[in-house]
Amino acid sequence: MSDAILQPATKTHRDENFPVASALIAQAHRPVVLAFYNFVRAADDIADSPELSPDEKIARLDRFEAALLGGDDGVEVAKPLRAALTARKLSARHALDLIYAFRMDATKTRYANFDELMHYCAYSAAPVGRFVLDVHGESETTWPANDALCSALQIINHIQDCGADYRNLDRVYIPQDALAKHGTDVAALAADKATPALLACLHELAARTAKLVGEGRTLSPQVKDLRLSLETAVIGRLAQTLVTLLQKRDPLSEKVHLSKPEFLVLTLAGIGDGLIGRVRGAPAAATQARRA
Repeated sequence: MSDAILQPATKTHRDENFPVASALIAQAHRPVVLAFYNFVRAADDIADSPELSPDEKIARLDRFEAALLGGDDGVEVAKPLRAALTARKLSARHALDLIYAFRMDATKTRYANFDELMHYCAYSAAPVGRFVLDVHGESETTWPANDALCSALQIINHIQDCGADYRNLDRVYIPQDALAKHGTDVAALAADKATPALLACLHELAARTAKLVGEGRTLSPQVKDLRLSLETAVIGRLAQTLVTLLQKRDPLSEKVHLSKPEFLVLTLAGIGDGLIGRVRGAPAAATQARRA
């Protein structure tokens, strides 16, 4: 087996669009969250590798799963997470769900409709938030709002990267029925600029995703841990801003990302949202999210 499977992830938590184990998270919880991130990011790198065949990807992901469960000591990035799960008496379920999603990425390149995309998000996105909630001892009653927010973050990423995903990996997350509805197809994703038909499709998908963001922004006041509550509020504010931009812009010709100053301003605004939401309670936060 190639040593590539033993290599650390190519990205760090600081390279993501949204906060991962930021300073808002209590120091006691950051090591386990980062161990989880490093493990799943390295596994994701395998699924996204343009050099590996689908069978090679599956074989390496199988080793990641075995390593997490204690059956393979050759995957170094699994060791800190395995130790953290044992020490904290946490389940490996969420990491295993993500490996399931990465296996999908290794073999599945098209999604027929929005329901198929949401099924993918249930394994590729929701487990990340669920794990962080579990680390903080939060109730599973927070999971519906978490799942909506995490799925929205995933689809935002899909829209931002739709051109690169198609050109580099022949992978298309934009639902096929949505493309057909607007009279276009996947080939349009190869262009430097979206056609009017493709742009209408992407804007409609962004609008649908905005509804998920609205549901997800009810998560913050449901979270008992203050610091985690504020972090989720920040993520909700960032997601709301990006999904609004994606309803107006062309991700093929424009890089729809936030600058560092914008990120900082929105982080502070998100903290304010979180504090207000905790005072007003979940119902008021839901109203605020719908109005944003």
